[in-house]
Amino acid sequence: MIVTTGLTKRFGQVLAVDHVDLHVREGDRYGFLGPNGSGKTTVVRMLLGLVYPTSGTMEVLGAPVPQRVSAVLPQVGALIESPSAYGHLSGRANLMLIDASGPRVRGGRRNRRRRVGDALDRVGLGAVDDRAVRKYSLGMRQRLGLAAALLRSPRLLVLDEPTNGLDPQGIREIRDLLGELNAAGTTIFLSSHQLSEIEQLCTRVGVVDRGRLVLQDDLAVLSGPTGRVRLRTPDAGQAVALLDGRVVHRDEDRLVVADADVALVNAELVAAGLRVSEIGPERRSLEDLVLSVTGSGSDRFGRTTALAAGGFSAVVADGSAAPRDAEAGRSSQ
Repeated sequence: MIVTTGLTKRFGQVLAVDHVDLHVREGDRYGFLGPNGSGKTTVVRMLLGLVYPTSGTMEVLGAPVPQRVSAVLPQVGALIESPSAYGHLSGRANLMLIDASGPRVRGGRRNRRRRVGDALDRVGLGAVDDRAVRKYSLGMRQRLGLAAALLRSPRLLVLDEPTNGLDPQGIREIRDLLGELNAAGTTIFLSSHQLSEIEQLCTRVGVVDRGRLVLQDDLAVLSGPTGRVRLRTPDAGQAVALLDGRVVHRDEDRLVVADADVALVNAELVAAGLRVSEIGPERRSLEDLVLSVTGSGSDRFGRTTALAAGGFSAVVADGSAAPRDAEAGRSSQ
């Protein structure tokens, strides 16, 4: 669905994107991650023909971009940064104008009202579509932008920070909607710095840092077991004493046991009469993976919670390395 080779973009002396090789397969839920100012939005804009690359090649839906972007865009839905709209018009009126000005589709004008109504309903705006957009909250504007991206039932959906401004309930609704769209055949390409959202939605990730792609693989492969066991017990003090130095981390009733087997640790605790409320293998969190390949301070990413298996919060990676200077990347976007 998306293939780039040596994709590079310079803005004067600033190297914003540096030889990026993306590979997004049909049916993927692909998370494109990176710190703020790392070049993500510049890559997305190039994929949509909004910015021309300095060098390298791109294919979207099998067609070269930007050469054949006009043939590709009718099959692509996109939401890039903050969506724009006519503030004095309703959401429905804005979508009607967008649909009328876009590429022709089967049914055209005859089915326009139905397409617009369906898009509004899917993003939860069907009941408020008569309100002027200037009265919309930031989250409602974000939903309206997503509705515009869904008007043509796209094969590929390209989103840049789609949950910006949404409350937790809205974020969950959008996540569920994207999952449904993907199950129905839409490939999702989601650019974000919110690690928790990517981890809950995506099946494949690419990580960019200072314009370079530093990691790309299936999330299931990347988030493998660490060899440690995580558990919860109301008898934490006794468990620490019993396990005799094998506990490498404790957070109240939560313990991490090094180089351990789940079944053996559980049997040892139960045999000693200690209660175990949760136990399971520790898996590498996306936060730990990203920080390990970018060397960036975690303050440049959205903070995450409850990333590891079993609902446990991930052990935070050492953040002692100084964050890299992001000013050059920010200026590119």
